[in-house]
Parts: sequence; C-alpha cells; structure tokens
Amino acid sequence: MRQVTGGKIGRVKKKRESLLTNLVLSLILYEKVTTTLAKAKLVLPLVERLTHRAKTDNLQTKQYLMKRLFSNQLLVKKITKEIAPRYIKKTGGYLRIIKLQPRPGDAARMARIEFV
Repeated sequence: MRQVTGGKIGRVKKKRESLLTNLVLSLILYEKVTTTLAKAKLVLPLVERLTHRAKTDNLQTKQYLMKRLFSNQLLVKKITKEIAPRYIKKTGGYLRIIKLQPRPGDAARMARIEFV
C-alpha cells in the first residue's frame, strides 16, 4: 500500500485533491485564508513550491504554473508579478501559519495561513 504524503484529512483522494486545489487558488488570490490547522499544514508546502518556482519568470515557469493553477491567467500573473518579486532574496519561508481560537461549533483547531 502506498503512503499518502501529508495527511488524508478524512477524504477520498479526488475530494482531498479538489479541496487542496481550491485552498491553493484561494490563498494565491486573497493572500490569506482561514481554515483548520490540518488543512493549513497540508497546503503550505504546495504554495511554497509554487512561489519558489514563480521567482524565475520565464516561459517554462509560466507553463508549469498554468498547469498547476488550471490555466487561470489571473492567478499566474498575480503570483509571478506581485507575490514572487517580494521574495527574490528569500530562499524559503514565504508563508506563515497563525493559530487561532477553536471553532465554536465543533472545537476544531483553526489557523490562518498567509504570505509573510
């Protein structure tokens, strides 16, 4: 049996991938997202990797980002022109996770993930 990288967060593969994709797209679009701590920890390396790739602005990078961001040109432009230039001198650590109060309904551990 193959080990799942990260966590399963109680979902089957297709739904987990869809959830993480939507979180990645929202995080790039709004630059901060409030979600559960487990989901924030899973989405952090995905966005870190995209931001690191976006620092080199060339055709190959744009094709990679178009593939990963579902041909959404608005998000590709935002990550290459607005977000990545802020971190040219940094080699990592583009995001931070801030722990918040537990959610009132089910006491789930909440967190805000945002760009530094």
